[in-house]
Amino acid sequence: MSVSRQASRRTIPARAHTPTTTRFLDPGTGLSAHRHDVHQVVYAGRGVLSVTTEAGSWVAPATRAIWIPVGTLHEHRAFGRTVLHGVGLPVDVNPLGLDRPAVLAVGPLLRELIVAYSRPDADPDTAESRRLLAVLLDQLRQAPQQPLHLPTARDPRLAAVCALLQHDPADPRPLAELGARAGASARTLTRLFRTEMGMTFPQWRTQLRLHHALLLLSDGLTVTAVAHRCGWASASAFIDVFRRAFGCTPGDYRART
Repeated sequence: MSVSRQASRRTIPARAHTPTTTRFLDPGTGLSAHRHDVHQVVYAGRGVLSVTTEAGSWVAPATRAIWIPVGTLHEHRAFGRTVLHGVGLPVDVNPLGLDRPAVLAVGPLLRELIVAYSRPDADPDTAESRRLLAVLLDQLRQAPQQPLHLPTARDPRLAAVCALLQHDPADPRPLAELGARAGASARTLTRLFRTEMGMTFPQWRTQLRLHHALLLLSDGLTVTAVAHRCGWASASAFIDVFRRAFGCTPGDYRART
């Protein structure tokens, strides 16, 4: 999805966007395309939050946060009832040294620091807030990056294949069969996945299925139903992949949302 068009459901107007804040978002709502003059860390203390840019989409449950560099045009979308925490950081404060969005692992301490610092009534100029921010930055420096980016295809043949699978993540067809629909060979598509997406076709398909799994779980579907709809051969296979990606089981995740 391009951030150049408005979200299809209700959004908060761009003038209401502030980098350090806590927002309560209903399912399907979001924040329209905007950019900040500071870096921002966004975290969903409840629900699932997606961030979309022209380069692709990042999605994060309550065990992950998303880093958004200064000046990045992006929009948010909430899945399930979502509590969005945002932390703005000055341009010269970049604890991660990143100039692109990224998904970060969030441990218990980092979670509490983000929640406390983003309180609506918090005053960033107090000594307490400055101490919170100092520890928060230390925790961010240690936060591992997670490979949970779903890039946007530029080549029309690659985009056609991606669209087929986005419509049905459980589609089991190999790349050669999908390519026949898009007018490209498996060899060409394999090269395009590596050059445009920075990953192999199986890696991209796994990312896509994980993205869809988070959204379906936030809608209340059972673990077995999500595994089936997203193309895993069994619930146990789904649970294993989900745990490695998000640090918890799908069942544990559902209990938190």
